[in-house]
Amino acid sequence: MDRIHALTALNSKILAAYSHRTVAVLRGSLPLRLALPHLENVLALNVDKEVRKDALVIRRAAEALAAGLPPGREVVQQLLDATKAIDRAFLEGVGAFPVRIVIRYDEIVSVRMRRIEFLLGAAYRILAAWRAESGLRAALRAAYTEPDFERILHEMLRLYAIETRALSRSVRLPALLAPVQDRVAQRLFGIMEDAGGRLARELARAVYRARRDGRHHATPTT
Repeated sequence: MDRIHALTALNSKILAAYSHRTVAVLRGSLPLRLALPHLENVLALNVDKEVRKDALVIRRAAEALAAGLPPGREVVQQLLDATKAIDRAFLEGVGAFPVRIVIRYDEIVSVRMRRIEFLLGAAYRILAAWRAESGLRAALRAAYTEPDFERILHEMLRLYAIETRALSRSVRLPALLAPVQDRVAQRLFGIMEDAGGRLARELARAVYRARRDGRHHATPTT
């Protein structure tokens, strides 16, 4: 498996786990449980949309590294423009379900650009570290300390949640839920924020566990 593919696959697994955890909590929360039939398909398609966008970002980071030129603001803008084609495919996919969605770029463009910047910088840094390391886990450890890795991952998931909140506000819900749609969107964000924090913490611990265990075993006991 090449490095771009490996990093893209890891990102895909993280986003899928994030979505699954979110949906699991939604199933036990009213009025979100009532809205779930309308939100669940959208959330699943949204994961696929974000995975495709992130794959573009990771590939551009690899191209920048190969060229020896750290990606700048113009690359972020190019990637932002490229994501709109993926948005169009997403909206076509959602059209197969009884929901209507409008992507309000005025609400999400700054958040999306920030997330692109985070992922672009992280991918560039990890791929650069990988040149001197054997394997993805070793590259992650070389690129970041455990607290920094957890912080950056949590922030990227938080930005994902903010954009998802904006998206959920445009989903047409049953008339019964229409008066509480903003509250549903805010509650969804709260659930995603909590799930993102937990997931980032767990992943950081998993990535750095062997290093901590090694330090522990190397320390004499008295």
